[in-house]
Amino acid sequence: MVMEYFSFIIGMVINLIFSMIVVRGIYYPRRRAQDYVFTFMAFSVVVYLIMGLFTSVELSIGAGFGLFALFSVLRYRTDTVPIREMTYLFVIIALPIINSILYGSGQYGNLILSDLMVIVVLLILEKKWGFRYDQRKLVRYEKIDLVRADRREELIADLKARTGLMVTSVDVVEMDYLRDSADLMITYDEDSLSVSRESSLSSISDEIINPAIISN
Repeated sequence: MVMEYFSFIIGMVINLIFSMIVVRGIYYPRRRAQDYVFTFMAFSVVVYLIMGLFTSVELSIGAGFGLFALFSVLRYRTDTVPIREMTYLFVIIALPIINSILYGSGQYGNLILSDLMVIVVLLILEKKWGFRYDQRKLVRYEKIDLVRADRREELIADLKARTGLMVTSVDVVEMDYLRDSADLMITYDEDSLSVSRESSLSSISDEIINPAIISN
Protein backbone atom coordinates (compact mmCIF):
# COMPACT_ATOMS: atom_id res chain seq x y z
CA MET A 1 0.00 0.00 0.00
CA VAL A 2 2.82 2.39 0.91
CA MET A 3 4.58 1.65 -2.38
CA GLU A 4 1.40 2.37 -4.30
CA TYR A 5 1.08 5.77 -2.69
CA PHE A 6 4.76 6.46 -3.26
CA SER A 7 4.47 5.46 -6.92
CA PHE A 8 1.41 7.68 -7.36
CA ILE A 9 3.22 10.67 -5.84
CA ILE A 10 6.26 10.10 -8.08
CA GLY A 11 4.05 10.02 -11.14
CA MET A 12 2.26 13.20 -10.06
CA VAL A 13 5.57 14.98 -9.48
CA ILE A 14 6.84 13.94 -12.93
CA ASN A 15 3.66 15.24 -14.54
CA LEU A 16 3.89 18.47 -12.55
CA ILE A 17 7.50 19.01 -13.63
CA PHE A 18 6.71 18.64 -17.33
CA SER A 19 3.58 20.78 -17.01
CA MET A 20 5.62 23.46 -15.26
CA ILE A 21 8.17 23.40 -18.08
CA VAL A 22 5.39 23.94 -20.63
CA VAL A 23 3.61 26.67 -18.67
CA ARG A 24 6.48 28.50 -16.96
CA GLY A 25 9.24 27.88 -19.46
CA ILE A 26 7.39 28.20 -22.79
CA TYR A 27 3.99 29.89 -22.35
CA TYR A 28 4.71 32.37 -19.54
CA PRO A 29 7.60 34.30 -21.20
CA ARG A 30 5.32 35.22 -24.13
CA ARG A 31 2.25 36.18 -22.10
CA ARG A 32 2.20 36.69 -18.35
CA ALA A 33 -1.50 36.11 -17.88
CA GLN A 34 -2.24 35.03 -14.32
CA ASP A 35 -5.67 33.61 -15.13
CA TYR A 36 -4.37 31.30 -17.84
CA VAL A 37 -1.32 30.17 -15.85
CA PHE A 38 -3.61 29.37 -12.92
CA THR A 39 -6.02 27.47 -15.20
CA PHE A 40 -3.30 25.47 -16.95
CA MET A 41 -1.60 24.30 -13.76
CA ALA A 42 -4.90 23.55 -12.01
CA PHE A 43 -6.12 21.53 -14.99
CA SER A 44 -2.86 19.57 -15.11
CA VAL A 45 -3.02 18.55 -11.46
CA VAL A 46 -6.74 17.79 -11.39
CA VAL A 47 -6.75 15.77 -14.63
CA TYR A 48 -3.81 13.67 -13.42
CA LEU A 49 -5.57 13.04 -10.11
CA ILE A 50 -8.73 11.98 -11.96
CA MET A 51 -6.73 9.64 -14.17
CA GLY A 52 -5.03 8.24 -11.07
CA LEU A 53 -8.40 6.93 -9.87
CA PHE A 54 -8.45 4.42 -12.70
CA THR A 55 -6.29 1.34 -12.37
CA SER A 56 -6.65 -0.31 -15.78
CA VAL A 57 -5.28 1.04 -19.05
CA GLU A 58 -8.61 0.37 -20.76
CA LEU A 59 -10.51 2.49 -18.27
CA SER A 60 -7.84 5.19 -18.44
CA ILE A 61 -8.08 5.44 -22.21
CA GLY A 62 -11.86 5.56 -22.05
CA ALA A 63 -11.73 8.23 -19.37
CA GLY A 64 -9.23 10.18 -21.44
CA PHE A 65 -11.51 10.28 -24.45
CA GLY A 66 -14.37 11.21 -22.13
CA LEU A 67 -12.41 14.16 -20.79
CA PHE A 68 -11.56 15.31 -24.31
CA ALA A 69 -15.24 15.10 -25.24
CA LEU A 70 -16.16 17.07 -22.12
CA PHE A 71 -13.70 19.88 -22.73
CA SER A 72 -14.49 20.02 -26.44
CA VAL A 73 -17.88 21.47 -25.55
CA LEU A 74 -16.54 23.58 -22.70
CA ARG A 75 -17.30 27.26 -23.24
CA TYR A 76 -16.09 30.24 -21.25
CA ARG A 77 -19.06 32.60 -21.05
CA THR A 78 -17.16 35.62 -19.74
CA ASP A 79 -14.33 35.90 -22.26
CA THR A 80 -13.45 34.45 -25.61
CA VAL A 81 -10.42 32.23 -25.14
CA PRO A 82 -7.79 32.88 -27.84
CA ILE A 83 -6.75 29.99 -30.09
CA ARG A 84 -3.25 29.96 -28.62
CA GLU A 85 -4.54 29.60 -25.07
CA MET A 86 -7.02 26.92 -26.13
CA THR A 87 -4.13 25.00 -27.73
CA TYR A 88 -2.11 25.19 -24.52
CA LEU A 89 -5.18 24.10 -22.57
CA PHE A 90 -5.54 21.07 -24.84
CA VAL A 91 -1.85 20.23 -24.33
CA ILE A 92 -2.15 20.62 -20.56
CA ILE A 93 -5.17 18.30 -20.55
CA ALA A 94 -3.44 15.75 -22.78
CA LEU A 95 -0.15 15.63 -20.86
CA PRO A 96 -1.50 14.22 -17.58
CA ILE A 97 -3.61 11.68 -19.48
CA ILE A 98 -0.57 10.48 -21.42
CA ASN A 99 1.63 10.54 -18.33
CA SER A 100 -0.88 8.64 -16.23
CA ILE A 101 -1.34 5.88 -18.81
CA LEU A 102 2.35 5.45 -19.61
CA TYR A 103 3.50 5.69 -16.00
CA GLY A 104 0.81 3.28 -14.83
CA SER A 105 1.86 0.72 -17.44
CA GLY A 106 5.55 1.08 -16.62
CA GLN A 107 6.51 2.67 -19.95
CA TYR A 108 8.82 5.24 -18.39
CA GLY A 109 10.96 5.70 -21.49
CA ASN A 110 7.94 6.42 -23.66
CA LEU A 111 6.65 8.84 -21.03
CA ILE A 112 9.85 10.90 -21.04
CA LEU A 113 10.13 10.83 -24.85
CA SER A 114 6.49 11.86 -25.32
CA ASP A 115 6.75 14.79 -22.94
CA LEU A 116 10.06 15.91 -24.40
CA MET A 117 8.60 15.77 -27.91
CA VAL A 118 5.69 18.00 -26.86
CA ILE A 119 8.07 20.45 -25.18
CA VAL A 120 10.41 20.60 -28.18
CA VAL A 121 7.56 21.20 -30.65
CA LEU A 122 6.05 23.96 -28.49
CA LEU A 123 9.46 25.55 -27.99
CA ILE A 124 10.17 25.57 -31.74
CA LEU A 125 6.77 27.12 -32.47
CA GLU A 126 7.10 29.76 -29.75
CA LYS A 127 10.66 30.71 -30.72
CA LYS A 128 9.56 30.74 -34.39
CA TRP A 129 12.64 28.81 -35.47
CA GLY A 130 12.35 28.22 -39.21
CA PHE A 131 9.17 30.30 -39.49
CA ARG A 132 8.47 33.84 -40.59
CA TYR A 133 5.09 35.31 -39.81
CA ASP A 134 3.01 38.27 -40.91
CA GLN A 135 1.05 40.24 -38.35
CA ARG A 136 -2.22 42.11 -38.95
CA LYS A 137 -3.70 45.13 -37.21
CA LEU A 138 -6.83 47.17 -37.76
CA VAL A 139 -6.29 50.94 -37.80
CA ARG A 140 -8.51 53.93 -38.49
CA TYR A 141 -7.06 56.18 -41.17
CA GLU A 142 -8.15 59.74 -41.94
CA LYS A 143 -6.42 60.47 -45.25
CA ILE A 144 -9.30 59.07 -47.23
CA ASP A 145 -8.02 60.59 -50.48
CA LEU A 146 -5.14 58.06 -50.41
CA VAL A 147 -7.52 55.11 -50.09
CA ARG A 148 -7.72 54.63 -53.83
CA ALA A 149 -6.53 51.83 -56.10
CA ASP A 150 -4.30 54.18 -58.10
CA ARG A 151 -2.62 55.58 -54.94
CA ARG A 152 -1.92 52.31 -53.18
CA GLU A 153 1.85 52.81 -53.04
CA GLU A 154 1.41 56.26 -51.50
CA LEU A 155 -0.99 54.79 -48.93
CA ILE A 156 1.44 52.06 -47.92
CA ALA A 157 4.32 54.56 -47.72
CA ASP A 158 2.27 56.87 -45.49
CA LEU A 159 1.27 53.98 -43.20
CA LYS A 160 4.91 52.91 -42.91
CA ALA A 161 5.90 56.44 -41.90
CA ARG A 162 3.09 56.81 -39.38
CA THR A 163 3.19 53.39 -37.71
CA GLY A 164 6.87 52.56 -38.01
CA LEU A 165 5.88 49.13 -39.32
CA MET A 166 7.07 47.54 -42.54
CA VAL A 167 3.61 47.36 -44.06
CA THR A 168 3.39 44.89 -46.95
CA SER A 169 -0.30 45.08 -47.85
CA VAL A 170 -3.49 46.97 -46.98
CA ASP A 171 -7.12 45.87 -47.13
CA VAL A 172 -10.01 48.31 -46.83
CA VAL A 173 -12.45 47.07 -44.20
CA GLU A 174 -14.89 49.98 -44.11
CA MET A 175 -15.20 53.50 -45.52
CA ASP A 176 -16.85 56.28 -43.53
CA TYR A 177 -17.44 59.23 -45.85
CA LEU A 178 -19.31 61.19 -43.17
CA ARG A 179 -16.20 61.32 -40.98
CA ASP A 180 -13.71 61.16 -43.87
CA SER A 181 -12.01 58.11 -42.44
CA ALA A 182 -11.48 54.45 -43.27
CA ASP A 183 -10.82 51.28 -41.30
CA LEU A 184 -7.80 49.54 -42.80
CA MET A 185 -6.40 46.09 -42.10
CA ILE A 186 -2.64 46.41 -42.46
CA THR A 187 -0.32 43.41 -42.86
CA TYR A 188 3.33 43.77 -41.88
CA ASP A 189 6.40 41.60 -41.47
CA GLU A 190 7.04 41.16 -37.76
CA ASP A 191 10.71 40.32 -38.40
CA SER A 192 11.29 43.64 -40.16
CA LEU A 193 9.96 46.13 -37.62
CA SER A 194 11.60 49.52 -38.03
CA VAL A 195 10.84 50.38 -34.41
CA SER A 196 9.91 48.48 -31.28
CA ARG A 197 6.32 47.37 -30.66
CA GLU A 198 5.92 49.95 -27.91
CA SER A 199 7.02 52.89 -30.00
CA SER A 200 4.92 51.60 -32.92
CA LEU A 201 1.75 51.65 -30.86
CA SER A 202 2.67 55.06 -29.47
CA SER A 203 3.18 56.37 -33.01
CA ILE A 204 -0.25 55.11 -34.06
CA SER A 205 -1.87 56.79 -31.06
CA ASP A 206 -0.16 60.11 -31.78
CA GLU A 207 -0.63 60.32 -35.52
CA ILE A 208 -3.74 58.34 -36.54
CA ILE A 209 -7.19 59.54 -35.50
CA ASN A 210 -8.89 57.12 -33.11
CA PRO A 211 -6.86 53.99 -33.91
CA ALA A 212 -8.47 50.67 -33.07
CA ILE A 213 -6.02 47.84 -32.67
CA ILE A 214 -8.39 44.88 -32.73
CA SER A 215 -6.34 41.79 -33.42
CA ASN A 216 -2.80 40.55 -33.85
